[in-house]
Amino acid sequence: MKEKNITKPGNYVTPPSPRERAGERFLIDNHGRKINYLRLAVTDRCNLRCFYCMPEEGIDWLARKELMTYEEMLRICALLIKMGIEKIRITGGEPFVRKDIMPFLTELSKLSGLKELTLTTNGVLTAPVVPELKKLGIRSVNLSLDTIDRNRFFAITRRDELPQVLETMDQLLRHGIDVKLNAVVMEGKNTDDIIPLVDLTKDLPVSVRFIEEMPFNGTGTYHPMNWDYVRILQTIKEQYPDIQKITDPQYSTSYNYHIPGHKGSVGIIAAYTRSFCGTCNRIRITPQGMLKTCLYDNGVLNIKDLVREGRSDQDVQTALLNAIGNRAKDGFEAEKNSVHESMAAIGG
Repeated sequence: MKEKNITKPGNYVTPPSPRERAGERFLIDNHGRKINYLRLAVTDRCNLRCFYCMPEEGIDWLARKELMTYEEMLRICALLIKMGIEKIRITGGEPFVRKDIMPFLTELSKLSGLKELTLTTNGVLTAPVVPELKKLGIRSVNLSLDTIDRNRFFAITRRDELPQVLETMDQLLRHGIDVKLNAVVMEGKNTDDIIPLVDLTKDLPVSVRFIEEMPFNGTGTYHPMNWDYVRILQTIKEQYPDIQKITDPQYSTSYNYHIPGHKGSVGIIAAYTRSFCGTCNRIRITPQGMLKTCLYDNGVLNIKDLVREGRSDQDVQTALLNAIGNRAKDGFEAEKNSVHESMAAIGG
């Protein structure tokens, strides 16, 4: 599908501060974009089999020795925080399938200089640990929820776990944790769920965010994306013609809206048409320690290897700065020589 030239309003790159211009080792890419957000994938494993993420039989899981240890991740995170990372989002796979994830989150939350710790989860195993997440200071959680219809949920995820996911949502709201519901829009699968999901915002203080489908299902095949940002918004407007555009936060990947009288909000993430690349402030680290300066690249630096080689913090810092200093301008440039993996292996 031909990409549309959509420019996100209201987002501008913050100019480097005097301290940054003075040459301190802060993360600013070769396009002048400040990097202050890390998405850290702690595992490639998942207890669902969403068809847009991986094949039904799963993927070839990483051997344990290929995964970063918690100690390695803590060292890398501490170093990145010193270099300007302020927010860390824990992703997977599904984070809560990894053993001892809660002690790791506890230690991570204690790192000096970290301003925000959050996570993305499918919600299957999350409800029992919500009180602990609250104690750790986690204020926001992204919950993957492509449908609220149990049969369609099973068809998409190949697992009958919707009640557990909804219980997680209830627990998060009950404990005062902000909830963003992420729904990948897929033709023939869940487009009938767009309005029912929007309807949730009437009585619940949730942000429902619709995401354009991306080519990361781990099969090497991809069908044309027919539900882009424009079509999703038009579908919502047909039911809610009074929907209003609201101001997007700085670095927002979503176009955000509010329906008068509703407690929650609606967002649309143009993940495939990639209209937010110009203000991207994030980097990703995969479970095997590969730095991705763009979701669409193949990985540009294996940080785990540097750590296991016994490199100093100074060496790792230099390697990170070099990698980020050669960052692709946008997702289209990054994609030119990339191979589309499973989203579970990427930590999207």
